[in-house]
Amino acid sequence: MRRVSIFGATGSIGQNTIDLIARDLERYDVVALTGGGNIAQLAQDARHLKADLAVTAYEDRLSDLRDALAGSGIEAAAGQGALIEAGARPADWVMSAIVGAAGLAPGLEALKQGATLALANKESLVCAGTLVLDTARAHGARLLPVDSEHSAVFQALVGEDMSAVERIVITASGGAFRDWPLEALRRATLEEASSHPNWNMGQRITIDSASMFNKALEVIETREFFGVEPDRIEVVVHPESIVHALVGFRDGALMAHLGAPDMRHAIGYAMHWPDRQDLPVPRLDLGQVSQLNFRHPDDARYPALRLARAVMKRGGLSGAVFNAAKERALDAFIAGRIGFLDMAATVEEVLTRFEAHPGLIDAQMTLDNVSQTDTLARRWADEVMQVRAG
Repeated sequence: MRRVSIFGATGSIGQNTIDLIARDLERYDVVALTGGGNIAQLAQDARHLKADLAVTAYEDRLSDLRDALAGSGIEAAAGQGALIEAGARPADWVMSAIVGAAGLAPGLEALKQGATLALANKESLVCAGTLVLDTARAHGARLLPVDSEHSAVFQALVGEDMSAVERIVITASGGAFRDWPLEALRRATLEEASSHPNWNMGQRITIDSASMFNKALEVIETREFFGVEPDRIEVVVHPESIVHALVGFRDGALMAHLGAPDMRHAIGYAMHWPDRQDLPVPRLDLGQVSQLNFRHPDDARYPALRLARAVMKRGGLSGAVFNAAKERALDAFIAGRIGFLDMAATVEEVLTRFEAHPGLIDAQMTLDNVSQTDTLARRWADEVMQVRAG
């Protein structure tokens, strides 16, 4: 049997992973499931998959989790330390789908065990790409992409020589506001930003799609994962979300990956790699699709993309700053303390503050330094937003 763990089991990626595993439970020994505040879902999945361990990120919910698992024999734990301990439990394959910088430490622990890490937590590479990749190499572990765009690039590169790659094009749906008048974005509400036209995702990632911060993170992730120069990474808005990414080669050819908007494509590929297996996903009817549309993103509408390119140019720990400030600004938007456009403005101002302290940005990339940078960036983001609010 294959030992597997799922970090972020109650989110959309985690639930799709569980859907695939539950269809063939005899093949899998589920070591650990982790989740957030949805204790009922976490306990239900842990029971169904007969997991050894269930962990909630919230220490104050431990008693609730224990009650929900009573009589099952499944171990319950809570808090960041428990998440890291779950990562240290030996497994053959681990889904890293915790949202945000919180997913970095458990993922590193899994890599230290030599596991194959299916990476849906893009923040790990954004905040600490060198650290993650070096840890994988040092322990003979393997990273496989799960973001649909990076999985598409990975598949398009099978059998290819990276020296022949001229460019990588990742697509973006454009989010909830892709067709809005630019002047209307200042009045965009939380409810409007939380509705995605193509995908059924969690609230945070849906808002990140509307602001294109999600795509900005993916641009940085592309740089780290595939080792290509920033000026060879392109973004195009593709409303249908059928083409997930394209790889352009020096002979002018473009290799595209197409599929219905269903995350089980990328998850299933990572689960079964290097083989392909049957997956319960829709098959494209190209005659019904009829047409595919593409356009260049508007920098004024999506300033997050410009900021991502500045981060790649600066290097060091600027990715950790970018992500931390973005997460804090997103928290504030969800809480109603700032407007939609204030998120990008906040991130840019925090990056500018750090630029005045090169010793911070250029510190050695260790887990402690990434964590300290993350903490400081969040504090400065709060200060910036307080000043902007008057």
